[in-house]
Amino acid sequence: MSTRWTYAFVDRPVARFAQACDFWTVVTGTRLSEYRGERREFVTLLPADGTDACVKVQAVASGPGGAHLDFPVDDVREFARSAEALGARVVADQGTLVVLRSPAGQLFCTEPWRGQSSRPPVVHGSRLDQVCLDVPPSLYDAEVAFWSALLPDWESLSGSLPEFHVLKPPPALPVRILLQRLGEERPAAAHLDLACADIRATRAEHERLGATPVADGTHWTVLRDPAGGLYCLTGRDPETGGLPSGS
Repeated sequence: MSTRWTYAFVDRPVARFAQACDFWTVVTGTRLSEYRGERREFVTLLPADGTDACVKVQAVASGPGGAHLDFPVDDVREFARSAEALGARVVADQGTLVVLRSPAGQLFCTEPWRGQSSRPPVVHGSRLDQVCLDVPPSLYDAEVAFWSALLPDWESLSGSLPEFHVLKPPPALPVRILLQRLGEERPAAAHLDLACADIRATRAEHERLGATPVADGTHWTVLRDPAGGLYCLTGRDPETGGLPSGS
């Protein structure tokens, strides 16, 4: 079962939805589509150059929000059945859209592929190209096994540190997955990662737009966007997604 495209969803509270849209359109060099949904809670970030979108913003009714993945496929039913057989459960079946939870509790969706194939370009030296799944230690190995089995055409690789595992998609797909083993037992969550040619320059620009710094790591810095959501700037190649040689 192969995935044909990937979307990263920016999930933010209803009250901060407009702020999230304003911020993420600027940092990704995109414009907003028409709003969709019964409560106008969905919007797509459309690349300026006409390539296919790979980022959407969703207003969530409760909780702080976060991020999730959406997998356009040829056969939604087959993909959902495969996920269930591997331990996922269906949260909502809307016919052409199925919402599921992974064994660790991470939400993800599948929908029909509509011909998307053209990856958006690097913008301002960065690219939103990764969803990081933050997994409690007791569920980490099972979660790595689940995603590796669900996405057999993706390359499953150990990360740069023992607490990371990378799922690298086929070259045409725009969003990859990083699994991170948390240092404590708490519910699974997810956040967005941007690959940056120059973290300092990108951070300065994001702070100018209203983001606030939270923490620094070996190859990354954690920020909070104006809508309150955490995300990371990472020192990876925006074209390939990989770390610099020697890292």
